[in-house]
Amino acid sequence: MKQFKLGEMEMAFAEIIWDNAPVTSGELVKLCEEKLEWKKSTTYTMLKRLCQREIFENDGGTVKVLISKDEFKAAQSEEFLDEHFSGSLPMFLTAFTKHKKLSAKEIEEIKNLIDNYKED
Repeated sequence: MKQFKLGEMEMAFAEIIWDNAPVTSGELVKLCEEKLEWKKSTTYTMLKRLCQREIFENDGGTVKVLISKDEFKAAQSEEFLDEHFSGSLPMFLTAFTKHKKLSAKEIEEIKNLIDNYKED
């Protein structure tokens, strides 16, 4: 599933929506013209693409968020782990720390995360 893989411009566009939603499609066109120098047709093409992926919804000219930015980033992280580390967080941490040592603060934060999310 490639729902959570966005290119650079798709991500910039998504950020604009997350920062302004709910937003009218007309206002979105203006924002994209200002921030991305896009024409109206480019904005609508990109909007259609991300609506088809069920990240956003264009409901009668109002663009709404279906997946929050935090939910999206969490799903991206899960996809990355699945693709590159067989879904194993320990394998990822091993690869990550192979070339970068963790600070005492980072280690403490990871321990706290583990304690807070540990299965009973």
